[in-house]
Amino acid sequence: MSINKLWAIYFSPTGGTRNAARLVSKSLSADLGIPAQEIDLTRPANREQTYAFVREDLVVLASPVYAGRVPNKLRPDLEKCLVGNGARVVPVSVFGNRNFDDALIELKTLAEELGFRPVGAAAIVNRHAFCHGLAADRPNAQDKDDILAFSKEVARRVTSSEATPAFVVDGRNPVGPYYTPLKADGTPAVFLKAKPQTHRDRCDQCGACAKLCPMRAIDPNDCALVPGLCIKCHACVHFCHTDAKYFDDPAFLSHVKMLEENCVQPRDNRFFLA
Repeated sequence: MSINKLWAIYFSPTGGTRNAARLVSKSLSADLGIPAQEIDLTRPANREQTYAFVREDLVVLASPVYAGRVPNKLRPDLEKCLVGNGARVVPVSVFGNRNFDDALIELKTLAEELGFRPVGAAAIVNRHAFCHGLAADRPNAQDKDDILAFSKEVARRVTSSEATPAFVVDGRNPVGPYYTPLKADGTPAVFLKAKPQTHRDRCDQCGACAKLCPMRAIDPNDCALVPGLCIKCHACVHFCHTDAKYFDDPAFLSHVKMLEENCVQPRDNRFFLA
């Protein structure tokens, strides 16, 4: 079956999921001879639109892993935004070297419910958003080679005359509860209400953090104020050019310490094909 359009769709507050989606779509683009079009669902305005696809489309649908699942504030938007209409899809879950848990099977199942036909799926390691030293070099050269090989096989299969069989990915079905973050002492870390703080002496009120916040949580008139819902995505911390943004919640910082102490062993990417 011919593929007429290739799409890379992603939610990527700090850029890691976008990069993973582009690695997959760039390879598919080269093999299929079709330029990849992008839909950035990180931008709130883009999540207020509807995107309907057709059977001749191939979609790379990429999401970060939050607490072992698809981000709970993203899922309702995916359900409203995307209409598969039989388009083929490659779900991609991007995780920060701890585990992707049930995120990939949840994303694949959701894609099927939205009318897509999965032809492959991937869980890809990326630098952790909370701690830059965790998986700092991922995806590395070997990761990129593995992603290239996976994408080439996807391209081969979607252009062959073979029927696309069902396939399974790792994870519980139905999915289990969200992962419970832990403190350094192994007890649960509760930081749902944690919000970024601001060094006012460093902040020049450029407004970048408010503009880039995927939840519109930051007050654009005073960037030190966060009246909206914070999902701890770290976009504001990551992109602040004066390093004015930071988190100081004790439970959150203890969780970061736990990750840095217990999740340093490099995790493998996982690839699944029909």
